[in-house]
Amino acid sequence: MSGAEGKLDLERIVFIGRTFEEYLQMFDLQEADLVGRRILDCPAGACSFTAIANQLGGDVTAADIAYYYSTDELADKGVQDIEHVRSELDKVRDNFAWDYFESIEDLTQTRSRALNDNTKDRRQTPERYVPVILPNLPFSNEAFDLTLSAHFLFMYSDRLDYDFHLKAVNELMRVTRDELRIFPLVDLACKRYEHLDRLIDELVSQGFTTEETEVPYEFQKGANQMLIIRRMKP
Repeated sequence: MSGAEGKLDLERIVFIGRTFEEYLQMFDLQEADLVGRRILDCPAGACSFTAIANQLGGDVTAADIAYYYSTDELADKGVQDIEHVRSELDKVRDNFAWDYFESIEDLTQTRSRALNDNTKDRRQTPERYVPVILPNLPFSNEAFDLTLSAHFLFMYSDRLDYDFHLKAVNELMRVTRDELRIFPLVDLACKRYEHLDRLIDELVSQGFTTEETEVPYEFQKGANQMLIIRRMKP
């Protein structure tokens, strides 16, 4: 196997990613916002953001527990997961807003494009893809100007408790100089994370500032807001 032995079961990972274009909308970013900035995407999964942003002048590192597995293993896993989502989506399609994607086929093609871009870039620049296990990161303090975290925190509140969320956010802020953006703010049932206000209060008490803001992206119904956490300027 690989460095993944004893760390996770590949069958438990859903290796599906969003495209660079989705990231810009999810995090309300412009291409110009990326140029010359050190950016962390965590967890990055099969997303194409790192591949494309680096081509446009960003300095992006992707981090994910899945990267303990090889590129080929994850490429195969990604194809299987996209097909599984396609076969199951009809059962829950009412949980989604079908504006960004025209159809299940359109969604499938978009997810496949993200996976292909991710796979190609992992093969060409593997040093950009770092295996990690939150809430611990192997990066120095304030190593990144901006950190993006999508479709992990808050979404899995049924299996990740409040203590984990607080530790994970604090660790992401430890390695971030300016700001952390988290998307979305809902769980898998499309409900706002039940402990979000408590978490925000704790972060403010630690000296951070927070902002909830609407973004121009919604696929899961109700998932159109992100949380921005910033360091207080001296």
